[in-house]
Amino acid sequence: MKRAFDIAASAIGLLILTPMFAIIAIWIKLDSKGPVFYKQIRVGQGNKDFEIFKFRSMIVGADKGSLISIGNEEQRVTRSGKVIRKYKLDEIPQLINVLIGDMSFVGPRPEVRYYVNYWTEEQMEVLSIRPGITDPASIRFRDESEILGKADDPEKFYIENIMQEKLAMNLEYVRHNTIWNDIKIIFKTFSAIIK
Repeated sequence: MKRAFDIAASAIGLLILTPMFAIIAIWIKLDSKGPVFYKQIRVGQGNKDFEIFKFRSMIVGADKGSLISIGNEEQRVTRSGKVIRKYKLDEIPQLINVLIGDMSFVGPRPEVRYYVNYWTEEQMEVLSIRPGITDPASIRFRDESEILGKADDPEKFYIENIMQEKLAMNLEYVRHNTIWNDIKIIFKTFSAIIK
């Protein structure tokens, strides 16, 4: 039932949002040099790597530095990137990931391998289901980059605090995963973006 919903909703979403895709793509190209899309390897269901799609919100080569974004005035973020990140528009291309089966609408946000290597055996249970575009941890840590911007050692703070809390929330989600819970999370996500 969940996969059927993912296929139908992502296909409809891609059709409806085609005009927005075009506008964002033109804006990104006019704003800075580089491709429209940013692709990164993330860890998905079954501990398998997959390529995630996003609208590019940073300067080309920004991923060769830190893997986390820090603060409101992150120097690597483009002008268009600041807006599309604020309203989560950079995540829209992940509808492609949902359609092809790498991701679901709702599920634990996929992490890069570097951070997954820090997970315990129990935390690896998060990889038993498809990752998602949104989850309870995404709503809770919507202002993650601002929180990290206040930390003395952002990377250490992420690994020892934020990542641990996210994983605890994700494990709770995995163990109580229902379609009705997913619908509530989708509405909470839209509400958080609007606010």
